[in-house]
Amino acid sequence: MSEPRLSLIYGFVPAVTGWLASAMLIWFDVPYLVLPFSAGFFFVGPFIAVGLYDVSRRRESGNGINAQSTFGAWRRNPEQIALMGLLFLLLHLAWMRVAQLLFAFFAWRDLPSWDRFADVIWYASHNLPFLTLGVICGAVLAAIAFVIGAFSIPYLLDRPDSNLFEAIGTSAAAVRVNLRPMLLWAGLIVFLIALGMVTGLIGLVVTLPITGYATWHAYRDVVCFDGSSR
Repeated sequence: MSEPRLSLIYGFVPAVTGWLASAMLIWFDVPYLVLPFSAGFFFVGPFIAVGLYDVSRRRESGNGINAQSTFGAWRRNPEQIALMGLLFLLLHLAWMRVAQLLFAFFAWRDLPSWDRFADVIWYASHNLPFLTLGVICGAVLAAIAFVIGAFSIPYLLDRPDSNLFEAIGTSAAAVRVNLRPMLLWAGLIVFLIALGMVTGLIGLVVTLPITGYATWHAYRDVVCFDGSSR
C-alpha cells in the first residue's frame, strides 16, 4: 500500500466517525438506523477518498506527497467536488429515509433494545419481505450512486476545469460501455467495504484505502486509456 501513514489515516478517521455515529444512534434509542447509516460508506465513500485519489495522481506525475497537499486535494476543483459530495450525501439521506419508512411500513410496534435488535429483525415472522424489500431498495440506490459516481470525483480531481455534469456523464458512459467489467468492479467494491463493515468498521482502515487507490487506477485505465492527465 502506497504512503502507509496517510493511507491508515484515511481509513482510520471514517472508522472512528462510524463508531461515534453508531454510539449516538444507540444512545438516542434508534438502533435500527445503525445498519442503514453504516451502509452509507457505499454512498459517500468516493467523496471520502478524494485525498487517496490525489496520492495516486501525485505518484503518477512525480509530484511530492504530503498530508497538507492530500487533505486539501478538493481545492483543485472545490465547487464541483463539493456538489458531487452533496449529491452522494443526498443519496445517503434518501437511503436512511427509505429505511425508516420500511420499519414503519412493517409496523414493529415496539422496537427492541440493541441487545435483542438483531434477533428480532432476523427472526420476526415478517422479516423475509422486510429484508427483501430493503435489499431491493438499497440495491437500486447503490446502483444509481455507482453509475453516477464510479469515476466522477477522480474525473473532477484530474481535470480542474471540468464540471459536475461532465463528470457524471463520463462516469455513466464508462459504466455503460464497459458494463461487464464494471459490474465486477462494483462487486469487488461491495465486498471490500462489506468486509470492513462486518469487522466492526475496523477493516475499513485497510479496505477503504485499497478501494480508493484501485478506483483511481481503474479511472486511468477506463477513462484515460490514452495516458493523458492534467
